[in-house]
Amino acid sequence: MTATGARPTTPTLDEVAVLAGVSRATVSRVVNDSPRVSPEARRAVEEAVATLRYVPNRAARSLVTRRTDTIALVLSESNTQVFSDPFFASIVRGLSERLADTDLNLVLLAARGESEQEKIGRYVRQGHVDGVILMSLHSDDLLPDILAGAHVPVVLSGRPLDGRPVAYVDADNAGGAAAATRHLLSLGRRRIATITGPLDMVAGLDRLAGYRAALADAAPPGVPELVAEGDFTEAGGLRAMTRLLAEAPDLDAVFVASDPMAVGALQALRAAGRRVPEDVAVVGFDDAAVAATCDPPLTTVAQPLGEMTSLMVELLLDQIEAGERAVGTRVCGTTLVRRASA
Repeated sequence: MTATGARPTTPTLDEVAVLAGVSRATVSRVVNDSPRVSPEARRAVEEAVATLRYVPNRAARSLVTRRTDTIALVLSESNTQVFSDPFFASIVRGLSERLADTDLNLVLLAARGESEQEKIGRYVRQGHVDGVILMSLHSDDLLPDILAGAHVPVVLSGRPLDGRPVAYVDADNAGGAAAATRHLLSLGRRRIATITGPLDMVAGLDRLAGYRAALADAAPPGVPELVAEGDFTEAGGLRAMTRLLAEAPDLDAVFVASDPMAVGALQALRAAGRRVPEDVAVVGFDDAAVAATCDPPLTTVAQPLGEMTSLMVELLLDQIEAGERAVGTRVCGTTLVRRASA
């Protein structure tokens, strides 16, 4: 407070210009990172900004740059799935950490139904975000077409189901699933089942393909497929494992396409009196935190989520800076993490 009790005024662009001895336009160009400023003028403005503790008006800046400094993470799932699955939490944490040292803000939007997807499309078209990271796509999702029509930079987490030309970052889901299945075969298991992810999602399809490829290459030939579809949830894993035990009581191993489903599968095996790994070996996918703490600790396939989130931001920022959509793709390798369940 001043001596008169009035609040001190916020420094203005004009005051910065007077102190720096330059025009108001020059201050604006420095604040908005324009290259059309001499080094001397830039240094004078930066010193004036520091002296006055001037904070740029973000609303005014956005009118000049047409940038919001905001990107959206759009999850095509229900709120229940988004906030219960540790995979999504890991992605949000990774993106937040990657953006911590930038001026960019992250907004989280969840939409499973058609009306919610259309609402997100309107939000994006109205210019509220500079770009979108889109993940957890299902085959019936409208968002890829909606966002294409909005002409906004987009990066997908996972390759597109329809093969459309769009930037994406993915894990080697098929390779990781094949490695998990080969590991079970190397342990001498021959009645190997799988609990898939949703088969309207690329991760579910690719992990099933990897399981099948490993079985097809197995010796001796003719190892039968035992497949139950799951939904990437713990409850879904329990239901699918119960179904598999009813259909194939002599199974001796199971590759489960996500760690939460694997936890559910362990519950079903315990309820049926099956010992893990003595009677049934279990391998999951994701290397979520629960994999190391469940009973027994879970052998699983790790995805490099830190690398993947960093690449998603990199590809998106490249598009934002270029002012156009571009197709860049990255596929990251996976690693088998061995623990007591297999």
